[in-house]
Amino acid sequence: MNDFFYRKLTVYQQSLFQVKNVYELIRKFPTSEQYALSDQLRRSVVSIPANIAEGMGRNSIKERIHFLEIANGSLSETMCHLEIAHLLSYISDEELKKSEIDMTNISRLLSGLKRSLEDKIK
Repeated sequence: MNDFFYRKLTVYQQSLFQVKNVYELIRKFPTSEQYALSDQLRRSVVSIPANIAEGMGRNSIKERIHFLEIANGSLSETMCHLEIAHLLSYISDEELKKSEIDMTNISRLLSGLKRSLEDKIK
């Protein structure tokens, strides 16, 4: 088996794309946010594909599922940070809405992958 097969997963590819999108949004934040909200947002969004990759690198299906759950938690955290950025007028209504659509899609993909792994256990 290819050691890096997770790279072919749509959910992994979409989450990488979201990392790029969020980093582009962060560039618009005031410099005073460099070590506050920006840092938290960077960490949470990067955690999504990182946990997908780590989970898919595990041999145990239960461990894979566990890391997908962590990725989903990071997804929720990222959305929360984006809502705060919107509240503080760092991002526009349109930027928040697009991010929400993208995050919802990633969430559905994560759920589907998790469900398919759970079916293998049964």
